[in-house]
Amino acid sequence: MQWESVIGLEVHVSLSTESKLFSGSASSFGAEPNTQANIFDLALPGTLPVFNEKALEMAVRFGLAIGAEIGHRSVFDRKNYFYPDLPKGYQVTQLDFPTVGRGALSIILNDGSEKVIGVTRAHIEENAGKSLHEEFSGQSGIDLNRAGEPLLEIVSEPEIKNAEEAVAYLKKLHSIIRYLDISDAIMAQGSMRCDVNVSIRKKGDTALGTRTEIKNINSFRFVEKAINSEIIRQQEIIEDGGAITQETRRYDANKDITTSMRSKEVANDYRYFPEPDLLPVVINDSYIASIKEDLPELPDAKKRRFTLEYGLSNYDADVLTATRELAEYFEKVVEGCSDAKLASNWVTGDLLAL
Repeated sequence: MQWESVIGLEVHVSLSTESKLFSGSASSFGAEPNTQANIFDLALPGTLPVFNEKALEMAVRFGLAIGAEIGHRSVFDRKNYFYPDLPKGYQVTQLDFPTVGRGALSIILNDGSEKVIGVTRAHIEENAGKSLHEEFSGQSGIDLNRAGEPLLEIVSEPEIKNAEEAVAYLKKLHSIIRYLDISDAIMAQGSMRCDVNVSIRKKGDTALGTRTEIKNINSFRFVEKAINSEIIRQQEIIEDGGAITQETRRYDANKDITTSMRSKEVANDYRYFPEPDLLPVVINDSYIASIKEDLPELPDAKKRRFTLEYGLSNYDADVLTATRELAEYFEKVVEGCSDAKLASNWVTGDLLAL
């Protein structure tokens, strides 16, 4: 029997603001545990949130970069659940009225073909803290430095067919985020991490199968391996006469398998309701236009310019525009030697080899 997979990605990006989403605590990586948490982050009685406008600006920048709808009115909600490292017992997020609505990303596959992947939404929310298990025998430590850190959650449409497309989408997303300078997007530090939703169905069917969610994957390679592993697991279960359970799973890189964490929650489990301590966020066209004017040249536009202005091949232009820093360095080399092809050969060859 032939199967096809249907994949959707939820990508969490830590925004590079100097302070947290609703408090004045610093928001930087690597500080000593619990040194970046104030009375609001600890959820002490009587504390009230104050929205960080820089996070709003960064979200709008991202939305404009992918041609998305920008919500002129967005609303924060409380998402209620229990984590030991979530002091308030709820997470402030956006449900029905996110800042960024529908957009799209174009990806190039290994065979040179292009595919457009829809982005359902990108909403602003606060991070939870971090539970530490490895360093404590029979106990857990709680570090609240991340509690209240601003996140942008980017949700794709279920239009990804395989691991190759998923990795291409993630790499394109990573490149845009770095060009916009809204996050360092270092996956190993958790600045960008991915939840993967996977289901399979008989080839040619239109109805979606039961999906599972694989949580918190922090590298392109592990996303690829986790997807392939989960597809094989689901195929074997169905072909043996079993049924897929909707659940949340984790990927074990050492064993190259996914393992069950918990049954999958649905929206009703979280008992969402509008955050009573925050007013709706209202922005106008002039605010959006001012951010749009300040957008940098993005990877696709820069790649087109490099091929037209410098006569580079698509391959060379693709390598040189992979990061904003490399593209800017290449152009400085061109200024110095007045020979774009020579500069390209040196940067993509000798320099990158070193």
